[in-house]
Amino acid sequence: MTDHDTAVRTVADLLREQRLGVLTTLAPDGTLVARPMALQEVEFDGDLWFFAERGSRKLAHVAFEPRVNVAVGSGATWVSVAGTAELVDDVEKKRELWSAGVEAWLPQGPESEEAVLLRVRAESAEYWDAPGGRLATLLSFVRAKARGERLEGQNERLDL
Repeated sequence: MTDHDTAVRTVADLLREQRLGVLTTLAPDGTLVARPMALQEVEFDGDLWFFAERGSRKLAHVAFEPRVNVAVGSGATWVSVAGTAELVDDVEKKRELWSAGVEAWLPQGPESEEAVLLRVRAESAEYWDAPGGRLATLLSFVRAKARGERLEGQNERLDL
């Protein structure tokens, strides 16, 4: 397995249970704009997928500057993925990724011209992980504080 494959596998494992991400784009006026987006349930292979509405502000931002960031996290694990976003208008891919959750936001269905995909091709990722989940992290925090030690955890930056 190559270093690239190992990096992708590490990020995939950290993202496996995540359902929401925060997509940050750059607006034409230079403002950073972050908004929650539902991650489509697909095994991470270097790409993250989102549904969007054609004509939305986020797509205008991506057209202006395609470099984006997606941050996900819960409890003891956080991942920040930097990459390049692009609009994908592929009916078959939309059908493949379609779900009842997407339909709540885009009731016109996957064949609609208004429903498009946003693919983020990951270029790098950074993660913070405290193995064992929230309870283990809390106990580690209390133990480190009581002993005057540094809280242990993993932090690494990966090129993808």
